[in-house]
Amino acid sequence: MMGDRKLSRQTVDLSDYPDLVVVYLGMRVNILSGLATLLGFGKKINMAVDTKPDGLLAHEMIIFSLFPLHIGMRQYWRDFESLERFSRSEPHREWWQKFLRDPKGTGFWHEAYFRKGEMEAVYVNMPDKSGFRRFAPVMEAKGRMFSSRMRAGRGGEVPAPVVPESEIYADKV
Repeated sequence: MMGDRKLSRQTVDLSDYPDLVVVYLGMRVNILSGLATLLGFGKKINMAVDTKPDGLLAHEMIIFSLFPLHIGMRQYWRDFESLERFSRSEPHREWWQKFLRDPKGTGFWHEAYFRKGEMEAVYVNMPDKSGFRRFAPVMEAKGRMFSSRMRAGRGGEVPAPVVPESEIYADKV
């Protein structure tokens, strides 16, 4: 029973967003020095969001845990192409390059959910199984699983990667 409080039950009409993509992203402090990395990224992300990138409909911050410190965000994008363009442009491109070359004591992940049904994810230096990794087979993000576009099974040309696969897997390719 809700007592004297009136129930407010709402929904949304997403018909204007047939290509909507929802992305959850997270960064986890793996060692103490990673705290500075996480805090530095937080400020940069807020500045980038404040510029209102084309296609970004909404951005929300999330605290996943305090120990280990693991924070993130949920973003709503008009379509995958807008998200992909943003991820290949500055300043995101520079952040991703620096992170992949040296994560500085942190782990990162994202999971993307497409209104039309596709899903994809990537996990970098994440020690605990979370998200899709709790139930789906885990594999290295290389070859056909290297790019978000390919992991999601999207058609079209795959843009040049921010960091070439050969650089990440230099000892494995």
